[in-house]
Amino acid sequence: MPDRKMFWRIVRRLFAAQRGRLLVILLALGASAALTAALLNLQVDARDRLTKEFRVFGANIMVAPRDTKSSEGAVTLDESIVDKVRQCLPPRASADSYLYLVVAVSAADSAQPVTAVIAGKRIERIDQSALKSAIATPRDNTSLCLVGAKAAQQLNLQPGARLTLKNDKREEACTSEIADSRGDAQDSQIVVNLDAAQRLAALPDKVSLVQVSVPGTPREIREYIAVLSRNIPNADVHGLRQFTDAEAKIYTRVSGLLTATTALVLALTGLCVMAAMTNVAMERKNDVGLMKAIGGATRRVLRLFLAEAALLGLAGGLVGAAAGLLLSIWLGKTVFGVAARPRLIVYPVSVALTILVAIVSSYPLRRLANISPASVFRGEA
Repeated sequence: MPDRKMFWRIVRRLFAAQRGRLLVILLALGASAALTAALLNLQVDARDRLTKEFRVFGANIMVAPRDTKSSEGAVTLDESIVDKVRQCLPPRASADSYLYLVVAVSAADSAQPVTAVIAGKRIERIDQSALKSAIATPRDNTSLCLVGAKAAQQLNLQPGARLTLKNDKREEACTSEIADSRGDAQDSQIVVNLDAAQRLAALPDKVSLVQVSVPGTPREIREYIAVLSRNIPNADVHGLRQFTDAEAKIYTRVSGLLTATTALVLALTGLCVMAAMTNVAMERKNDVGLMKAIGGATRRVLRLFLAEAALLGLAGGLVGAAAGLLLSIWLGKTVFGVAARPRLIVYPVSVALTILVAIVSSYPLRRLANISPASVFRGEA
């Protein structure tokens, strides 16, 4: 107990003796912790942001019929397969079933019907923001349908107009809402209730494919594809590589850039702290010589310096990492337009890295432990 009290008393004296130089070291470690925490938080947040942004473009996994040719007509899947797909999916994933067919579409005020692609989908799964003020319940005893921008232009369609869909002798009616342009094939499609599409195609309880949207890294998505393939052997399960590969490349580049910047910040901080520690070491030669002359063991002297460096790293890390999380929020809002969400895991990692840099950078102080007391007192060291 007396040794422990003396140990911490000496540590306090070390901090009090050279406040100016130690304050410079503390500021360098705090700035390093702030930048490290900000960059690591942006790196962790980037994956979720990219995943969310790429999911806006649609599904990244397709479940389609394995046989592409059939003598009986359209190649479809049984609708019960959707439940099997959803049972295998992780949280935040979604699966939607579609039935595609080509029908003749005519509006109430159009002279000639127009051929268009119908995408049957459960009406409660249609994007409500795209439907604007429309409600998911039937209006005027008709169904609700979402018309793509190009299809609406061909039909010279006005919002709320009544559409008639015909396929052979089968006929369905719906009240239209015009979707915003997406720049893809959906601009030429008309999304209707899946039940109505099945009646038009005379394919009850059948779907053309299942579109699955799964968040995660490309590796996690490949694992989900493997799980779906094992559980649904009679279907062709494949990923949309243009989405998964692009997402992987972008995240790899962003992650690599942030990691390299973090490593550079830590390296520069280490050099700055090491330079300051060298000056501190030059001023402590006499103190170390006196400690060893009165019987201080080399490992105890070394422990003093390591404790001092660790405390500096801890103090700088605690304050700097907190400031870094706030900095990452501002950087995310300024650079990416969306404030980064603080990740609690980043805080202890940043503090630990700062302590590690402080200990490694205290190498000049560690060399003091090998100084001979006689050489110090003779002025030779």
